[in-house]
Amino acid sequence: MTDPADRYLRPVQRDSTQRRYQGVLRYFEQGWGACLPASGATVVRYLVEHAETLSSSTLGLHLAALAQWHRGHGFDDPTKSAKVRQVLRNIRAQHPRLVKQAEPLPLIELERCVAGLQELIASDHPVARLRAYRDQALILMGFWRAFRADELCRLRVEHNRLCQGQQLEVFLGSSKTDREFRGQVVLLPALKRLCPVQAYEDWLSISELQEGPVFRPINQWGQISPQGLKPDGVTYVLREAFACSGLDGEAYTGHSLRRGFATWANNDNWSTKQLMDYVGWRDVKSAMRYIDTTAPFGDLRR
Repeated sequence: MTDPADRYLRPVQRDSTQRRYQGVLRYFEQGWGACLPASGATVVRYLVEHAETLSSSTLGLHLAALAQWHRGHGFDDPTKSAKVRQVLRNIRAQHPRLVKQAEPLPLIELERCVAGLQELIASDHPVARLRAYRDQALILMGFWRAFRADELCRLRVEHNRLCQGQQLEVFLGSSKTDREFRGQVVLLPALKRLCPVQAYEDWLSISELQEGPVFRPINQWGQISPQGLKPDGVTYVLREAFACSGLDGEAYTGHSLRRGFATWANNDNWSTKQLMDYVGWRDVKSAMRYIDTTAPFGDLRR
C-alpha cells in the first residue's frame, strides 16, 4: 500500500520540467545504455560523449534530472563531484553556443493582432468569436503582466478578483522564482486601450466560466474543454491568433509576450528596478536577457 506521505515527499515541479527529466532518464538508461544509480565517472563520460552534440544548457538540464533521481532514491549525487563540474565548465568554454531566445512581440504587432481579433469578435461565426475572446484575453494578459506560458495555463477563475474598470488581481499559486510555493497576488491595471482587464471580463462573460482554468482548448464545435491549456498550447494560440488576423506570427512563441513587454517597458523608460519589481526578476542579468535594446547611435546609424 502506498504511504500517504509519499504524495508530499515527491519533488514538486512544473509539469514541463518533470516531462523533460523523465525523457532524460529514459535516454540515459535506454538510449545511451547506462545504469542508475550512476557513478561520477559515468556522468563524466556521458558529458564528454555529448559535448559536441548538446548545448551546455541542455547538459545542465540532464545533470539536474540525474541529480534529482539520485537524491530522490537515497543515493549520493554524482553530479556534484568536482570532476563533473570541471568538465561541464570546460565544455562551455570550448563549445560556446548562441543562446536561442524567443522573438519579442512588438507593441505595434500586438495592436495589429488585437485589431484582427476584434473583427472576429464582431463576426457572425460563433466558434471564431469564442476563440477570439479567449485569445484576446490570453495575449493581453500575457503581454501586460509578462506572464510565462505555464503561469497563464495555471490561472484559475476562482483565484482571481476582478475590480471592474480598475484592475484585476491574479493569484499565482507557484512560479519559476517561487521556490517555496508560497504563491503571490499580482495586479493587472485597466488601460485606455489594449486593456487586459476588459479582455478578461469579456472572456468570462461569453464563456460563462465560474471556476477552473481560465484558458482552455476550444474544439471545432465551440465546446470549451474542462482542462486547461498546456504551455505549448500558448504558442499555438498566439500563432493562430496572428494567422486568423491575416498576419505572420510564426516567429513568436509563448515567451514572446514576456520578452515583448520587457522590451516595451525598457523603451518606455522604466528603470531596471521598476521592471524587475513588476516582473519578479531577482537579478539584473535575468532582466537584461529579456530586453531587446537598440543602441542610440543617432545620425551615424544607416
